[in-house]
Amino acid sequence: MINKDYNPDVLNCLANLSSDEVFTPPKIVNEVLDLLPTDIWYNRNMTFLDPVCKTGVFLREIAKRLDAGLEEIIPDRLSRINHIFKNQLFGIAITEMTSLLSRRSVYCSKTANGKYSVCDTFNDSLGNIRFERAVHDWQNGHCRFCGASQGEFGQEKREDLEAHAYQFIHTKAPEEIFHMKFDVIIGNPPYQLSDGGFGRSASPIYNKFVRQAKRLNPRFLTMIIPSRWFAGGKGLNDFRSEMLNDSHISKIVDFEDATEVFPGVSIAGGICYFLWEQNYNGPCEIVNIHNGAKAASTRLLNEFNTFIRHSRAVPIVRKILAKKEKHMNEQVSSYKPFGLRTFVKPQKRGDITLHWKNGEGPYSRKKITVGLEMIDKWKVISSRSGHEHAGNPGKDGRRRVLAKIQILPPGTICTETYLVIGCYSKEVQARNLVAYMKTRFFRFLLSLFMYSHSITKDTYAFIPILDMTKRWTDGLLYKRYRLTKDEIAFIESKISPMEIDDE
Repeated sequence: MINKDYNPDVLNCLANLSSDEVFTPPKIVNEVLDLLPTDIWYNRNMTFLDPVCKTGVFLREIAKRLDAGLEEIIPDRLSRINHIFKNQLFGIAITEMTSLLSRRSVYCSKTANGKYSVCDTFNDSLGNIRFERAVHDWQNGHCRFCGASQGEFGQEKREDLEAHAYQFIHTKAPEEIFHMKFDVIIGNPPYQLSDGGFGRSASPIYNKFVRQAKRLNPRFLTMIIPSRWFAGGKGLNDFRSEMLNDSHISKIVDFEDATEVFPGVSIAGGICYFLWEQNYNGPCEIVNIHNGAKAASTRLLNEFNTFIRHSRAVPIVRKILAKKEKHMNEQVSSYKPFGLRTFVKPQKRGDITLHWKNGEGPYSRKKITVGLEMIDKWKVISSRSGHEHAGNPGKDGRRRVLAKIQILPPGTICTETYLVIGCYSKEVQARNLVAYMKTRFFRFLLSLFMYSHSITKDTYAFIPILDMTKRWTDGLLYKRYRLTKDEIAFIESKISPMEIDDE
């Protein structure tokens, strides 16, 4: 474990548990560790906790740094290794299997006191890498700690299958697990669990690990988590607000494409890791990485209600908001614009037309109780799913953003597969809205809220409502908001063109 020349590293070769419980490559672990101040590796009293051990890679790489840093302080190698493993490194495994794997990585033995363990200081097999089977606390069909669905994860339903009741977040007092305080908490938590909703509905849980770690009040906290929290959404709105208003976050490193962190793993919206410092209070350094290229800036996280990933987009948004115009989230419909679920089909007869995912057919006006004022107008609809897979850009870094835009004539309605973007008394106004939506300007502002393939009315919050008796082009919009050549170039580097007749 200590030899820097080992090759290959088995932790680069392990298959992931799932797309939500991914093993962390050693390269990324060391990039995360590089966020921490270098003096901690020379401090024999610093304590480290990985509350979500899967392979033990965080603790293993920390051990290497401490072994080098403490060489002069504790010259005897075995004494130094014993001190590091006994007094400085601690882990909580997420399963019994990962506890064995983590001990094998850290102690070079699946048992801490085994024959082949690199240290001889432990009297038990667990060492400082614990696993205790936790249980969900079911209330009204969901776990009150993590929100898991009892129907999905109840022990009576799963028998011998893993319950995904993670010890670190299934307790009110995480400090009681080791009965000590930690200087550094670090890890890559599980990302989501099924919540028993429609289809394959799932709720995020990584936010619960971050919150629990903050409750321990370490000197430093750093975790690898999905970037979806930037825009909030399902189960994340409060967490987004907390993070954006937390001036202890000194740095965020953001990967728009998650495969740059976890090769072969698609995670909608990308991946980020952050550094939280107990004694820091100020703006945050933000580093965006795409295709290996880095762009960095330092700014306040809470300037806007959502986190704007790209710093070069910030002055563009400022110019638009300075106009004090109304924005399209005020006019775009909510889910189910006419009260119809996505699986609703046309009827045998009816006096209006229903547009659904597989075409059109008759429907009875009498059955509609929502959106009545829109039925007899010209409507522009767009699908609730974006064009790109998982909301990720193409290899050239650009997006089309919108998958489908269509005009519905008076007397036509739609299911919740679509949002109604605008409705008008005249067809020309609807056609002008389509042209507006296909501008790079419009889709760029939309993309700033897209950290998954899902689109809601809130995704339109930066887009101004303009006069639809006029046909808008990118040129007119750039001029209206006084965008510079560099700002225009940035927009066009992020958004692909879309032909006006391409519907």
